Amino acid sequence: MTTRLEKTIKRELELDGRLYTVQMGPDGVKVTEKGHRKGQELSWRAIISGDASLHQDLNVSLDATSSEGE
Repeated sequence: MTTRLEKTIKRELELDGRLYTVQMGPDGVKVTEKGHRKGQELSWRAIISGDASLHQDLNVSLDATSSEGE
C-alpha cells in the first residue's frame, strides 16, 4: 500500500559537495541549492509525458553544438 502525496515533503541532498533542498509535492518536484530561493522545478505532468526528458535532450544537443564552435 502506498501513501497518497497530499502535502509537500522536503529532503536534503548532497551532490558534488553542495547541499540542495528537494521538495516533492502534489504539483511536482523542485530542487533548490541550499540557501537560495530559485531552483529547477518540474511538474508531474511534464515528467510523465516525457517533456522533461525531451527538454534535457535538447539542452545536451545545444551544449554540444555550442562547444563545437569554440
